[in-house]
Amino acid sequence: MRKSGWLALAVAGGSMLFTPWLGAGALQEDFSSDPAGHGWQTFGNTNLFSWDSAKQELDVTWDSSQTNSYFFHRLGTILARDDDFSIAFDLRLKDITPGINTNKAGPFELAVGLLNISQATSSSFRRGTGTDSPNLVEFDYFPDTGFGATIWPTFISTNSSFNYNGPNDYTALALAVGDTFHVVMNYTASNATLVTSMTRNGAAFGPINPIILSTNFTDFRVDTFAISSYSDSGDDFDSLLAHGAVDNLVVATPPPPVTDMTGGFVSPGVWQTRFTSRSNWVYTLERTIDLQTWATASVSTNGNGATLSLQDTQATQNNGFYRVLARRP
Repeated sequence: MRKSGWLALAVAGGSMLFTPWLGAGALQEDFSSDPAGHGWQTFGNTNLFSWDSAKQELDVTWDSSQTNSYFFHRLGTILARDDDFSIAFDLRLKDITPGINTNKAGPFELAVGLLNISQATSSSFRRGTGTDSPNLVEFDYFPDTGFGATIWPTFISTNSSFNYNGPNDYTALALAVGDTFHVVMNYTASNATLVTSMTRNGAAFGPINPIILSTNFTDFRVDTFAISSYSDSGDDFDSLLAHGAVDNLVVATPPPPVTDMTGGFVSPGVWQTRFTSRSNWVYTLERTIDLQTWATASVSTNGNGATLSLQDTQATQNNGFYRVLARRP
């Protein structure tokens, strides 16, 4: 299984140098100001995403003839099947044309959700094949090409396996052009269930069938929220062109894996940090002199959901720097 990690923070001597972290429910965006100024980035064809300052929303083009393109914001943590989280956003379509490529007349997906940014930006990541797009948690919409429009919340594991519980995974519902749909996706780790609810212009829309992760579904690792315009490369049957707007985003996540950190020398030659850890994470203390090359300074220790201590027993009084590396095994 691929391992994922995240730099928590660094400390210099007795001074703390914090790396920014997002806490629970911290990612909120109403596009009232330029999103480029607070952490949003684009990848691929940047012309597919533009901020409408007048309407205070994000204009989006989903064009499967283009390369994989994302408007994205890192979460500041890594989510897996044992984490509770939720996603909410508004979606309004201006137009949508499935099968825009006459040689690929079927419907390709319109996607909003969570992904692993290092994998999703790799040249080997292809959503259209069904086997080369690991680590996704998405709201997917397939417009009608004769079989009914489909809303299909989707999980894809670290080994690119889809979660299939049977034909009830999807719901045949159409997103009418011009209407505003509010989507809420709540995942509960205790029962491995994703519940998706929607409104249409403020009125109930649906219902959307829940997705329950099967026992055969391994796990996922996602670290980024993204509005995704996927390439249809590798899909010989489907294509899509759609224009719309996204607004009022909220992504709620658990606390970051390192909080309340302190550090300093506790005795000659021993430097110690203490912090609040989380279960299902593994922590290692690292040290550097030049902020370029880092060396392991402690044994790797499993988080316990409480205060954890890591020590460098070979520390010197020189002006070195420490960081805690937190990773999901």
